[in-house]
Amino acid sequence: MKIMMIGTTGTVGGEVRRTLLERTDYELVHYSRHANQLNDLQRRETAITGDITDQASLTAALRGVDLVFASLAGDLPKMITTLVKSMRLAGVGRIIFISSMGIYNEIPAEIGLNGNLVYNSGLSKYRISADIVENSGLTYTVIRPGWFDRGSGEYEITRKGMPFAGHNVSVAAIADLVEKVINQEIDGTNQSLGINRPE
Repeated sequence: MKIMMIGTTGTVGGEVRRTLLERTDYELVHYSRHANQLNDLQRRETAITGDITDQASLTAALRGVDLVFASLAGDLPKMITTLVKSMRLAGVGRIIFISSMGIYNEIPAEIGLNGNLVYNSGLSKYRISADIVENSGLTYTVIRPGWFDRGSGEYEITRKGMPFAGHNVSVAAIADLVEKVINQEIDGTNQSLGINRPE
């Protein structure tokens, strides 16, 4: 399998990269404005310098890719719109997108209502982007982590429509879930999965 990773130089993307290199034999293609920072590439990795909003370059880089992993920051709706269009043009059918807890107002009072979209307008870009992914016609998995840290790797999953179950989660746990969704050890097909550390 060939996986394009967008956001490799970020905290979550870097952990997913390490996990996939350790546990799988997949080929990784890193598409980043900061691809030059990836100076320790293994033989099955390729780094391409590019802007995700450059549809022509992104579409060309996506040729031959089987799955896209995206963990982004910035103008998410613009980025995701371009990514979805480019994936369709390149014939890539599967995406895993890192979003945020709270985008469906699924956080209960005991965890903190102020983490919900209704109280935190900063989450609107994550909700809009998740909606774009869910309505893209692609095979998708949206992952909604709690606040991520370097703590225990234990985790539990909630699905869309269920209340969120905890506040924090480790980046190692997020990476483990991504790897298991890719390998279909956990069913993430056309689902939005919340992930948190058991409390």
